[in-house]
Amino acid sequence: MRKGIRATSKYRLMKSRIFFFGVCALSSLTMIPLFLILWELIKKGYKQFNLSLFTEVAPTSMEAMLARISDSPIPGGILNGITGTLLILAVAIVIAIPIGIMAGVYLAENQDKKLANLVRNLSDLLQGIPSIVIGVVVYIWIVIPMSGYSALAGSIALSVMMLPMIIRSTEESLKMLPVSLKEAGLALGGSYTSVVMRILIPSAFSGLFTGSLLAISRVMGETAPLLVTALGAAAVNWDVTNPTSAISLLIWEFYNDPNLADLVWSSSLLLLLFVLGINLIAKSIAKRWKIQ
Repeated sequence: MRKGIRATSKYRLMKSRIFFFGVCALSSLTMIPLFLILWELIKKGYKQFNLSLFTEVAPTSMEAMLARISDSPIPGGILNGITGTLLILAVAIVIAIPIGIMAGVYLAENQDKKLANLVRNLSDLLQGIPSIVIGVVVYIWIVIPMSGYSALAGSIALSVMMLPMIIRSTEESLKMLPVSLKEAGLALGGSYTSVVMRILIPSAFSGLFTGSLLAISRVMGETAPLLVTALGAAAVNWDVTNPTSAISLLIWEFYNDPNLADLVWSSSLLLLLFVLGINLIAKSIAKRWKIQ
């Protein structure tokens, strides 16, 4: 009897260890592509990773060709792409986050209503639409009526892509809150609006903020919708009604010009560091503000 129990225990322990090491091995495999990408970008991009990258606009093809002939670093940087990315993202954040949070609150508070189910299904459907399709639709909605490309059109395209993640993260974060929290606020005489704005949303701040940061990192590297909305610009632009550049657009332009190919790596490395930083910030905030 005891021998049978011991044999069963050993078998279960062995199976548990095999499963554990198998999970660790497969998890390590998923990290290999990331490390290979980082190594490739660092190896080829560090030469152009200097102060000029952040303080000068992108060079022309002629300037890059002369630098390659003289075997010197390509002059210029991607300042116009950095400022354009910040401008487009700032406007997209102003558009997407309030709408996404309010929609998420509505879904969390009206889970069984037909309109809520419709909004939820449309949000899930929107998340699966290719980015270029969203860009073409925004081109029809914004670019054609405005008779020109603009940072505003690019921001609207990115905000549409951000909405599904913000909506669902807000809904799930509010669902995690205890019902007694809302009941206590209403029992103390607070209106429904004040309870939502002053109690529920601050209590779910971790999920809301994390979802918003992940949505930002999700769209930061998008190129296709910006090609048909923001178009790009050779100079620094802070006017939302004019065409503007972005880091992802510059990477596309550099890739199509053999003389500027070296700047692809440094620009890609910078963009990857931006996205990685946002994801790390989101994870640290989620841990600090974790709902108990």
